[in-house]
Amino acid sequence: MHFLIIGGDAAGMSAASRAKRNRPDLEVTVLEQTADVSYSACGMPYNIADRGRAIDDLVVRRAEVFREKQGIGLFTGHRAEQIDPEARRVTAVTREGQPREFAYDHLLIATGAVPVRPAIPGIDLPGVMVLKSLADGRAIKEYLQARAVRRVIVLGMGYIALEMAEALAALGLAVTLTKPRPGLLPWMDPALAAVVEAELRRQGVEVLPGRTVERIAPSDGRLRVTGPDLDLEGDMVLAAVGIRPESRLASAAGLRCGVAGAIAVDARQRTSHDRIYAAGDCADAFHAVTGKRVWIPLALRANRAGWAVADNVCGRDCRLPGVLGSAVFKVFDLQVARTGLTAEEAREAGFETAAVVVQSRSRAHAHPGASEIHVHMVGDRGSGRLLGVQMVGREGVAHRLHAPAVALHAQMSVEQFSQADLAYAPPFGPTWDPLLTAANQLLKRM
Repeated sequence: MHFLIIGGDAAGMSAASRAKRNRPDLEVTVLEQTADVSYSACGMPYNIADRGRAIDDLVVRRAEVFREKQGIGLFTGHRAEQIDPEARRVTAVTREGQPREFAYDHLLIATGAVPVRPAIPGIDLPGVMVLKSLADGRAIKEYLQARAVRRVIVLGMGYIALEMAEALAALGLAVTLTKPRPGLLPWMDPALAAVVEAELRRQGVEVLPGRTVERIAPSDGRLRVTGPDLDLEGDMVLAAVGIRPESRLASAAGLRCGVAGAIAVDARQRTSHDRIYAAGDCADAFHAVTGKRVWIPLALRANRAGWAVADNVCGRDCRLPGVLGSAVFKVFDLQVARTGLTAEEAREAGFETAAVVVQSRSRAHAHPGASEIHVHMVGDRGSGRLLGVQMVGREGVAHRLHAPAVALHAQMSVEQFSQADLAYAPPFGPTWDPLLTAANQLLKRM
């Protein structure tokens, strides 16, 4: 049996490796259009912040390891161009432009996502960068090393934009963040978003929401970014306005696509064709709270979905539960985290939403080094269910998020969560953990 995989990053290589562990006799082939496989994309902003580190430090496992130690047929520099589901065949083109065909019994599409480039004049100028692949990170690092960059204009204010603002500031560069819509993070409660924005400004980052960029143009060796109420000059522009699922191959092959254009899959990661699977950032999922299809591209799900595909291809019945969108990221000295639904998402899903924001402490009263933790918690008045949590603080946020994430998977009520036996010691939190305080206040509101 031949298992063919398109895409050699998280989902693709996880599937390839697990399939060979499950069935060493299985023929596994991977087509990867770039030269890079199996790397830590999430580590790129932190690597870029360190001039002394090579970008290749982020490579987890090199291509030759997959080939020589695991017996995987890994073809880098091979871009898949067409899928023929009836003939069970994929047509690819090599880096040299030579066509090749690969037959399969089962196919996994793990093509990931691609960065969105705003449709504005000048977006393709030298010095206008994106950050998604290791090649993108390599290009940014080389650009910064080769030129006297003093100021960077970042288009967008999402995860990557904020992480890169910190990375660029760590290099001593002036950073401006701008985006067309008002507000810093549209999914975050305004009170918590204000804390994040204040931290950015405290660190010297210029924050300009509600500004439309209409053009990027050369200007005396620099780049000029202009709009109706915007006129900025910088030495580099980073377009970090989001990503989209790379589902074009699947769509052209007649496979069903849905939310945000992502490939529609079932709990086994199977597409609308029973011999074709999809996993990673190109595929959708079901939300653990609403049960509805969502597109939430995150690393853990990509790896887990790759494993699930391999198990199903090898004859094991593996069905994945839903996702919550649990995420945490760092903004200078702040930890920012979320899991489950926002208040707005809960209302749109039909819940009778109640929400609270509480301000607590990361350590017990009077214990040295304590700092504020802000918690936003959402529940449903009708059923009493816990629906979502957001947190911002200087310590104790990232791993504290695990408790409400587990509670959401277990479909706990706010009252049940308020009775959870969470650990206490003065260096780690007050007697009433910030999450318990939020749950108690939410019960009153509900």
